[in-house]
Amino acid sequence: MADTGSSRLSRARASGSCYVIAEAGSNHNREWDLATALVDSAAEAAADAVKFQLFRADRMYPRGAGAADYLGNDEDIYEVVARMELPEEWLPGLAARCGERGLDFLVTPFDEGSADAIEPFVPAYKIASYELTHEPLIRHVAAKHKPMIISTGASTPEEIGAALAAARDAGAGDIILLQCTASYPARLEALNVASIADLRRRFGLPVGLSDHSADPVIAPVLAVGFGAAVIEKHFTLDRALPGPDHAFALEPAELRRLVEAVRAAEQARGDEGVKVVHPDEQELRDFARRSVFAVRDVAAGEALERSALAVLRHGKRGEGLPPSAFESLVGRRAVRSIAAGSPVTAADVET
Repeated sequence: MADTGSSRLSRARASGSCYVIAEAGSNHNREWDLATALVDSAAEAAADAVKFQLFRADRMYPRGAGAADYLGNDEDIYEVVARMELPEEWLPGLAARCGERGLDFLVTPFDEGSADAIEPFVPAYKIASYELTHEPLIRHVAAKHKPMIISTGASTPEEIGAALAAARDAGAGDIILLQCTASYPARLEALNVASIADLRRRFGLPVGLSDHSADPVIAPVLAVGFGAAVIEKHFTLDRALPGPDHAFALEPAELRRLVEAVRAAEQARGDEGVKVVHPDEQELRDFARRSVFAVRDVAAGEALERSALAVLRHGKRGEGLPPSAFESLVGRRAVRSIAAGSPVTAADVET
């Protein structure tokens, strides 16, 4: 049984870091060596999880459903899906390979039987965008009481709300939503990454991004800025491989770039949540902030003239009265001598 308490997902949730899912999907092309190479590639890219998909053509489409226009050919979708099926007997071996490489093993089920088959191996369940309205599947998965990650591509807020209601009614307690644009590849201008904030506000849940764009960095980094809890991205060993999902997937070097960019973006985002003076700023704050200085010697008892004063950066000379005090100092008398180049302090002038 998968140990959800020690999964990278649970650790990411506890630390507040973004959980990066390398989506292998069906890019294994039903070749075991290719599937394991995908696992190894995800590990080398420092992803948190590698995710496959488990489906059966006869549980997804009726025969004669027609061709999917986005694939650009006339082949019936049933035949396309049948050719992409993951052999169920691979599950234990893939899970073990992921464990050896320090990755979470995730699988998206597209029917109840597939959900049952993966249960011993996965720390969480991923629900694909097109299954968001599949209430029987949602309820079946939710009753397993594991975390659920639900993509929301091509879905309305009302449909998302209905899916969440069904999941909660069936026992789900830990749910993450993913903003997703169900287009392959998705244009950057179609991604609507800013809706992460709307989904989080509307549903009160952690939200991430399932990114189907061809660019490895832009949307994931932007999503981190919006507080994404999860980033999911398709990858392949080679975009030239045959199969419908290779062409828009990242290659290994790009996946590595994505993970590096996400980790750098997390650092840049910070964790304060409010505007503060950062410790890294303190030295220059102390050195380069301005104070009122005497620009010539001022004798004790002398009335301060405008020409005797200036607002200067105080460097290491010490801090004087703030620039806002400049006008109020003009005409006041010095109670002691002030040397040229010295900061003017409250103790130097009459009250």
